[in-house]
Amino acid sequence: MRIWIEGHACGYELECMAKLFFQAEKLPVETVDGPVPDIQEESLYAKAELLDSTGNENQYRLTVHLRCLDRTTEKLMDTEQVKKVCCTSESSQKVFEFHFGKMVYDLLSAATGVKPPWGILTGVRPVKLVQRCLGQGMGEAETEAFFRDRYVSPEKFSLALETAQYQKPILEKATPKSYSLYISIPFCPSRCSYCSFVSHSIEKTAKLVEPYVELLCQELEETAKLAEGLGLKLTSIYMGGGTPTALSARQMERVAGTISRCFPVKETLEYTIEAGRPDTITPEKLEVMKAAGVSRISINPQTLNDEVLASIGRKHTAQDVLDCIEAARKIGFDNINCDLIAGLNGDTLESFQNTLERLIQVNPENITVHTLSVKRAARLRQEGGYLEAVHNPAAPMVEYAQKVLREAGYNPYYLYRQRDTLGNLENTGYCKKGREGYYNVFIMEEAQSILAAGAGATTKLKDPFSIYIERVSNYKYPYEYIEHFSDILDRKGQVNRFYERIFNT
Repeated sequence: MRIWIEGHACGYELECMAKLFFQAEKLPVETVDGPVPDIQEESLYAKAELLDSTGNENQYRLTVHLRCLDRTTEKLMDTEQVKKVCCTSESSQKVFEFHFGKMVYDLLSAATGVKPPWGILTGVRPVKLVQRCLGQGMGEAETEAFFRDRYVSPEKFSLALETAQYQKPILEKATPKSYSLYISIPFCPSRCSYCSFVSHSIEKTAKLVEPYVELLCQELEETAKLAEGLGLKLTSIYMGGGTPTALSARQMERVAGTISRCFPVKETLEYTIEAGRPDTITPEKLEVMKAAGVSRISINPQTLNDEVLASIGRKHTAQDVLDCIEAARKIGFDNINCDLIAGLNGDTLESFQNTLERLIQVNPENITVHTLSVKRAARLRQEGGYLEAVHNPAAPMVEYAQKVLREAGYNPYYLYRQRDTLGNLENTGYCKKGREGYYNVFIMEEAQSILAAGAGATTKLKDPFSIYIERVSNYKYPYEYIEHFSDILDRKGQVNRFYERIFNT
């Protein structure tokens, strides 16, 4: 399908909306000035036409014309919707996005029989939208009506509302000068078929690891000096990647030692390391993490089906996962997260149910249920496996997880969405009471600044008095990070300038 736009700049939003219905297709967007060429292929044409202007208010006619094959009757549909709207020049983009979204949703849901559960919402933070509504004085009923007007299903609204309510006391811990620290370790033992993160096989990039660790420690030292000089208060630490435990025990000890020496680790609410892959976890590394003050670790099976593990490129078994959890318990870790993915190729609803039930039996404090999202750079997409993935039973998996996790005493505490997620579904973190992952909430709800170190890491500077966020990005790849390290240190000056401007110091 091809998307044509005229008289507005909502091409990206229309592409995202159409993507909810045609997940496996390319949807090129073209801007035209005048009639759309007479074409025979499937197309979506959206036009905004100024009708009248009175004072500061403009009246527009919005037209959406759809030409596509009806997925139920196999007959060609050639239909359109027209709507008149009023708005100011300043508000026109938001008004167009909203009304075009509803018109496209109506036309495409009629053509395909698909009703995406998050309606016309394409953003990654629906919980933040709930919080904004409630913060503006809207009650629950009014907030629900706001979401219903955007075609969000009652079930998804209830999930977002419950998550927002659970987050409220967590978000209150974010203060104007609080921040969290993120450390990037962009190495993995192997690349999973669905992954598009900037991570590299540690075997292929072994010569980069030592210089990377050396420079990362220097960046951490400079970051600590900045934070201390500005009077910032550290609330949580998160080391992710990649797979941080792909480092050797000695390399991990070097990084963790730098963190302990430079930052007030004992004063934090949480210190998480994403151990991730069981084939990288050893008792020695667990001891290093425990001695460094790490309070929470992630051991991420994704599935406990050995055949599916092999198909996605994992080099461990389901039993290895369970053995790692047991080893972590013996060393004293009492806050463990496990990630699962709904919709993996080759997985079935029965297999997913079995995975979840086995995992609940070992009682991790957090279980995060992701819905498969296959980015363009992922091997699964490049090899054509995404077409198969689109038809996987992700929705009943996600519904089952929500049901049995609640019954087992887990509460939804953070939620986000990604582009290209199967069924337009979500990723939800569940936790036992009092065992929520603070960093996950702070970063997903953009509640405070995140100072970041390492390749591919982005510092996010949050104005505590507005919604403004300023980003300072490091070089993406380890070799770039090493080669241009002096530039990275120079960029840290933006942190000083940001806080000096905010607090007039």
